[in-house]
Amino acid sequence: MRIVKRAFHEVRFNAINISPDRSVLLLANHFSWWDGFLMYYINQILLKKRFHVMVIEQTVQKIGFFKYMGAFSVSKGSRDIIDSLNYAADLLKDPDNLVLIFPQGKLFSNFIDEVKFEKGLKRITEQSKNDYQLIMAATFIENFKHKKPTASVYLKAVEEKMNDLPAIKQGYQQHYNSSKLRQTEIVI
Repeated sequence: MRIVKRAFHEVRFNAINISPDRSVLLLANHFSWWDGFLMYYINQILLKKRFHVMVIEQTVQKIGFFKYMGAFSVSKGSRDIIDSLNYAADLLKDPDNLVLIFPQGKLFSNFIDEVKFEKGLKRITEQSKNDYQLIMAATFIENFKHKKPTASVYLKAVEEKMNDLPAIKQGYQQHYNSSKLRQTEIVI
């Protein structure tokens, strides 16, 4: 929490309704070192769930303190990936948990046009029996007129149960596009 408060002029996000009796699957764009920290910050203030985030194994090995923030590793291209995906799905069976997934699987520019999804999310949604609340987050960071940047996080709670990957992809892309448009309309 202190790291985010020191690094940013402001973290803006909209309020959404959270179901206390369902876990949260949080999908977010992946564009910087700050992504996980910002989602952790929002979870502490708004979502108030037990935070878990899927991180590539090499990153967890390099930055050991991530495990204290709820990080668990996924090793792309190995057989262990199935175990990590199943673990994420099992976490979603507990209504006190939040699982953050960056469906892109690696870093991309903050202002790309299309958010491409890796395949693993399909297994997580199928294995978790759809007991979760899907929340989509699109984050944009800009400095505007301040020395420190402002993070704008646009949240969307998906009310209907959804485990169809093409529908999730399409829904996320629409949310991302509308969020990016709103971000470009900000006047300070």
